[in-house]
Amino acid sequence: MNSVRLAPGVALVTVPGRGLAVRTPGGEFLKVATGEVRETDLRRRLHAPDGTPDGPAAASADGDGPSGGTDRALDALVAAFEGAGYATREPLGNGMLTGCQVLLLGDPVLVDPLMRCAWDEGAEVGTITPDRLPRTARRSGGSGRTVVVWCLDGPVPPGLWDEADRLPGHSVAWLRCHREGDTAWLEPLAATTDDVTSAHVRLRRLAATAAHHELGAYWASLSAEGPGSGHSTASAALTAGLLMEDLVAWASGDRSARRRLRRVRVRGLTVSRHPVLPVPEVAPYPASAPASALPVPTDPASAEPPRDASAPAMPTAPESGTPGSVPPESGTAVLPDRESGTAVLPLRESGTPPPASAASESDRPAPASIAPESDKPVPAVPAPAPASTTRAPESTVTGPPRSRAAVPAPRTAGRAPR
Repeated sequence: MNSVRLAPGVALVTVPGRGLAVRTPGGEFLKVATGEVRETDLRRRLHAPDGTPDGPAAASADGDGPSGGTDRALDALVAAFEGAGYATREPLGNGMLTGCQVLLLGDPVLVDPLMRCAWDEGAEVGTITPDRLPRTARRSGGSGRTVVVWCLDGPVPPGLWDEADRLPGHSVAWLRCHREGDTAWLEPLAATTDDVTSAHVRLRRLAATAAHHELGAYWASLSAEGPGSGHSTASAALTAGLLMEDLVAWASGDRSARRRLRRVRVRGLTVSRHPVLPVPEVAPYPASAPASALPVPTDPASAEPPRDASAPAMPTAPESGTPGSVPPESGTAVLPDRESGTAVLPLRESGTPPPASAASESDRPAPASIAPESDKPVPAVPAPAPASTTRAPESTVTGPPRSRAAVPAPRTAGRAPR
């Protein structure tokens, strides 16, 4: 049985006149309501070297009787410390990465300080080569306690991290960093298939810059950099510490660090954080599609608007221009006309157009049953000549205008005799 002790970073503080307080690892002070428990008994229990109860010889500092480990009030108070995370039963010497396997590969300027930090936190540290990544994924057995960390002191060659992006699918966590010029990029840790991979980060960065053509060419060509552009001792230590932050969050089950992209200025030692999300997969375009599924390009100028099937068809002229022809869906017949050349007439109810030789209503003779009111012939009355509509310009009119009474009335031409 392990002894109960204060958690790392927690301290008990005696405040004069106010009792006991606890200082959290974050620097917050909380008042402790000890009740019937004496302060010395609580300190003794939380600082006991082993889990054996305090014996009779262990007397309190104020000379009172023994402080037995069976005191229920004391046990309840210690349990409250454990429940709040201010006391632990873990043995001394265990780090935050105890029980985790950390496999490192990359450039020594970053791998070496990170290896020392992982050792200090109790991790099982080892090295790996890129060709052993598939074997590591198969041997992990889905335990979820193995992480691969790849550190590069330069840009990523094309395709180098493609195989490592598949590790989360085998329950192997995947953490990486690289440097481009004066900026080191620390990409988020990927532990499941829903997390951000290196391919996702590249797509997001290309979408966020107007110089995506140049950035893609830079990644593809790996242009040579000037001398002295690598990590310094200070920037490498800073980068290793930030990577350890992600490893500790992964070991504790904290997922907040899996949507965070960080930039480290190698010369200025400044850190900036940016949120990043995975890129959803898109269905590939089919290699071959049936002819009916392919869109048919049409000329916008000649394209006709869609027509409602329930609406009546509009009369249209025949394409060939021949009188008497009927369009298939027009429902009209085109007949000759003496003034315009053609006339559009509706079809009969039976759907048969009238014959092309049919005359207009004005040319048809009157039926025999309709006779004039008298037998006398009715002389034809010629139509009066249309009056001229041409007006003389105002500049040519001289003299005062004539009155209406002075204008003679026009004679009616062609009046029938009485």
